[in-house]
Amino acid sequence: MAQSEWVAAELRRMHPGLAVSIVGMTTRGDQILDKPLAQIGGKGLFIKELEVAIEEGRAELAVHSMKDVPMVMPPGFSLLTVGAREDVHDAFVSNRYASLDELPAGAIVGTSSLRRESQIRHFHPSLKIAPLRGNVNTRLRKLDEGEFDAIILACAGLRRLGFGARIRAPLDPQRFIPAVAQGALGLEYASAQEAQVRPLIEGFASRPIGAAVDAERAFGRRLSASCDVPLGAHARVDGDRLAIRGFVATPDGARRIAAAVEGDLTEAEALGTALAEKLLVDGGAQILEGLLAKAGRVLAPPSR
Repeated sequence: MAQSEWVAAELRRMHPGLAVSIVGMTTRGDQILDKPLAQIGGKGLFIKELEVAIEEGRAELAVHSMKDVPMVMPPGFSLLTVGAREDVHDAFVSNRYASLDELPAGAIVGTSSLRRESQIRHFHPSLKIAPLRGNVNTRLRKLDEGEFDAIILACAGLRRLGFGARIRAPLDPQRFIPAVAQGALGLEYASAQEAQVRPLIEGFASRPIGAAVDAERAFGRRLSASCDVPLGAHARVDGDRLAIRGFVATPDGARRIAAAVEGDLTEAEALGTALAEKLLVDGGAQILEGLLAKAGRVLAPPSR
């Protein structure tokens, strides 16, 4: 809702006199809080109800956290990446400790993300991981009530909601690689409404941010990313160059493969795909084939 209110305010600023109203909705991803996302359907649970509203003409735009948007858009829908990207880091939040490195063996860390869990298990195998679902307020309350020694959230969500002071330390993105498109917002609309909607939202676009997100999503798409696959990617743009770093791992963190590639900004999607292919050849294919088989999905063989 905070993200939607910001988008609405920007639309009014960019188009004085434009009538903008917010249709508040609760998705199944928000409703089912007693199970990890990987067990209840993954990222699509956060957007389906909003897409139905667009199909039925009850809304023209849906505002998404891009990290919650599936890598492949359903037919009939288009997506624009908002150029104002928030902090991409994961956040260490604790009332007693200043960082993950300070946590004693056996300390309980809360997270709902398989990606975060896998990396914590890899770099800090002595810690205990416990599931943590609910909105940001609920998660912070559970920490404050003593259920966890620390929790891991997204810096972007905490800052957007005014909880930036709760961040004890951002996690190093070289080790704790963020989720694909973390910190970015997306505007989804019906492709049939391109001529009417696109001119209204074109002012949100940014070539560097759009290219970075395109590279990360191409990486995730090639690796069949969903909530049941521990992987992440982070792209950075410097002038006309784009560098992207990514990883794939086993859920227990025992195996983690990371790499980086760099190239021209105009080849963003190709760079993301190339990074994914490199990880597959380096051993990622073996990790992913086992994970996807459990979910009834198949990985295309790596290019060699």
